[in-house]
Amino acid sequence: MTGVERLRGLVEMTRPANAVAAGTLAFLGAFVALAEWSSAETTATAAACATTVLATGAGMAINDYFDREIDRINDPDRPIPRGAVSPRLALWFSLALFGGAVALAVTLPPLAIAIAGVNLVALVTYTKLFKGTPGLGNALVSYLVGSALVFGGAAVGAATASLVLAALAALSTFAREVIKDVEDVAGDREEGLTTLPIAIGERRALVVAVVALGVAILASPVPYLRGTFGVAYLAVVVPADAVMAYAASRSFGDPTAGQSVLKYGMFLAVAAFIVGRVAVIA
Repeated sequence: MTGVERLRGLVEMTRPANAVAAGTLAFLGAFVALAEWSSAETTATAAACATTVLATGAGMAINDYFDREIDRINDPDRPIPRGAVSPRLALWFSLALFGGAVALAVTLPPLAIAIAGVNLVALVTYTKLFKGTPGLGNALVSYLVGSALVFGGAAVGAATASLVLAALAALSTFAREVIKDVEDVAGDREEGLTTLPIAIGERRALVVAVVALGVAILASPVPYLRGTFGVAYLAVVVPADAVMAYAASRSFGDPTAGQSVLKYGMFLAVAAFIVGRVAVIA
């Protein structure tokens, strides 16, 4: 592999879209919490966003390191199975990203540091301790996504402002993670993992995912009803709900397509949060 191919593989391992989306959630957590911004709060928000992006990228990379044998079956085009990145380089790369996240996190308030500490431990231990436990690994990933919003709020001293949004993000993430496990049943069973669809059956696992997603969809108007966001939020979140509902239905016939569509619905939901907040302060 050339240096360019190796660099491309390293970047790919971080799942840039997911890492940036996580950083956006941290920004949104701060954005929702504050009506006015000072230079100190702007700096804290930037540090929280960068911490989240680096930590998410590190978690993705170390997950690829631990999952390299499973990925040879489930996803042979990922950087390690296809030979673009060696397992050793992947490990050191993830550690470097974790180091950068820690260096930034310690500049934040105590509660934000505590959240970052818990999340970093969860990211490192996820694959080995939690991924193969039915439902628990899915719940942990969901917590990490939701906590990004709370982390952003904590960085500016207002962690509770985004709790409802965090719950919505966590529920939709849980659904997508379960659907992804249905997609990956063959490789997970080969490696001896006991994911939710392996433990209770693929169709029942999909029903669990749809129930979680249904709760998120039904609860999505809560920020509007509580006065956090206005009509602009509803104008974007309703199409997001429709996309996610379609994804849930599609997952029963094609889990790969279902979880892919659900990801776009989740991105649209994040856009709804941003539009809703901008409209409030405009």
